[in-house]
Amino acid sequence: MKVAVASDHGGFPMKAQIVQLVQTLGHEVIELGAFELQPADDYPDFAAEIGTAIQQERAERGILLCGSGVGACVAANKLKGIRAGLCHDHYSAAQGVEHDDINVLCLGARVVGPAVVEDLVTAFVNAKYSGEERHQRRLEKVKALERSSD
Repeated sequence: MKVAVASDHGGFPMKAQIVQLVQTLGHEVIELGAFELQPADDYPDFAAEIGTAIQQERAERGILLCGSGVGACVAANKLKGIRAGLCHDHYSAAQGVEHDDINVLCLGARVVGPAVVEDLVTAFVNAKYSGEERHQRRLEKVKALERSSD
């Protein structure tokens, strides 16, 4: 699977760990920045990079970091076809894909430590959407909400 990874300055210190982990798990990484620490950069720019990569099918999923993960998640969810989830626990990272078909994992680098991030990223990339009728029905309702805002 191709996984896009991006972060603003708040998530930058953790990005290299995530890139290496995703590669170790056997997936291709598409790095979308930041490529150096720039304290004045803005998380919506990186959310747009991740979202565009998924929309254009250059990546199947994305991992987006900022300090808390909240701003990145809000910004990513403004993009058509993006279902981003802010996760700080294993269950949400896996279940978000299995039941809700999230395609972007948002992480707060100032909230979770390296061991937790390893668990979250592993759960996210290993999870598969179930496609069960109840989950698909709900996903279709989410997509309808997105269309209603056009």
